Amino acid sequence: MPVYEYLCEACGDFTAMRPMSEYNEPQPCPDCGAAAPRVLLTAPRASGMSRSRFEAYAVNERASHAPMTSGEYKAKQTERQTAKHGAGCKCCSTGGASRSGKRPMLTTPQGAKSFPTARPWMISH
Repeated sequence: MPVYEYLCEACGDFTAMRPMSEYNEPQPCPDCGAAAPRVLLTAPRASGMSRSRFEAYAVNERASHAPMTSGEYKAKQTERQTAKHGAGCKCCSTGGASRSGKRPMLTTPQGAKSFPTARPWMISH
């Protein structure tokens, strides 16, 4: 059941959960019992979320019924790479370490390995 807003002249505004079939009927005030008409005090929160969350919802909504074609996916990946990295970027260029299959690796004096470009939150074996 939806929640509707009502305004009592004596007590002020309040909300009540009512069936949709009774949306336009007055509701008794919980304090004084007088019939209070329904009012619209606040706007719906349709756009009350951040832009990044809205885009994530839009992607999920689109993916559920119309997934990207391979051409659209490749175009989007190319767009992201050119927007993120400048010309001569080692990770995206053809001569870079990531293209040749070798990843940069650091070794500590104790012998622990770390890969600075890949998943910094993971602990190496």
